[in-house]
Amino acid sequence: DPDSKTEVVLLACGSFNPITNMHLRLFELAKDYFHETGKYKVIKGIISPVGDAYKKKGLISANHRVTMAKLATKNSDWVEVDDWESCQSEWLETLKVLRYHHQKLLSADVTNSLQDAVPITKLGRKRKQEPNRHEPIKKKNQSPVVKSVPQVKLLCGSDMLESFGIPNLWKLEDITEIVEKHGLVCISRAGNNVQKFIYESDILWRHKNNIHLVEEWITNDISSTKIRRALRRGQSIRYLVPDVVRAYIEKNRLYSPESEDRNAGVLLAPLQKHASDPKSSQALN
Repeated sequence: DPDSKTEVVLLACGSFNPITNMHLRLFELAKDYFHETGKYKVIKGIISPVGDAYKKKGLISANHRVTMAKLATKNSDWVEVDDWESCQSEWLETLKVLRYHHQKLLSADVTNSLQDAVPITKLGRKRKQEPNRHEPIKKKNQSPVVKSVPQVKLLCGSDMLESFGIPNLWKLEDITEIVEKHGLVCISRAGNNVQKFIYESDILWRHKNNIHLVEEWITNDISSTKIRRALRRGQSIRYLVPDVVRAYIEKNRLYSPESEDRNAGVLLAPLQKHASDPKSSQALN
């Protein structure tokens, strides 16, 4: 019964500097995984590029990164780009971005049920005038299961999961709320030791049923860092990023030795923010 399936929205946060075919593949792999379980229905994918305030070395302007992501997903019927995070003047914890998208779905859900409720009230009025009318018989295939609000799950590569272990990068209570209330979908290359990382962390182990590990058998080692390196050296990146993205980079001459030096020597926003906070993750284990 498709109505009883849990609806899932996949949220990918990151620099997308630039977006590559690998980023887009993560969504496809996760969707296949969820549908193969038979318990979930993936209804949407969201790409949320980080804002400029993140201060990562080599991070070019959010405007360009969002535009490239939009070009890359223009012909996808389910993955879209959301620029809410990138428009914020300060850097936002990933948990806050998850909460924002969860809230957005909740309010959309309320609006929909109100719209659905309108004809029912009209029927109700009619019924008062015809006291002998029988209650309509519920159709067999109508599911009594009330659809719950879709779950927003954080889509990531194994490197993001393992970054939970870097001191001061994440707050411990943020990691806890992410795995407890939302969930993680981690795409890892076959043979990558993500299981061991989860096993060695009490928090992740406690919520391991909410961490979905997806094995990537067709390995894809494209990274934005390598793409930028190729571009600085004047080498081709064709077939590694969508053609529209490649054209946009060329037209705007986006990546250069100069752009790679942006934010050099500047501390990453989360490290600045959490270094003074005793609650930040002093490594997960």
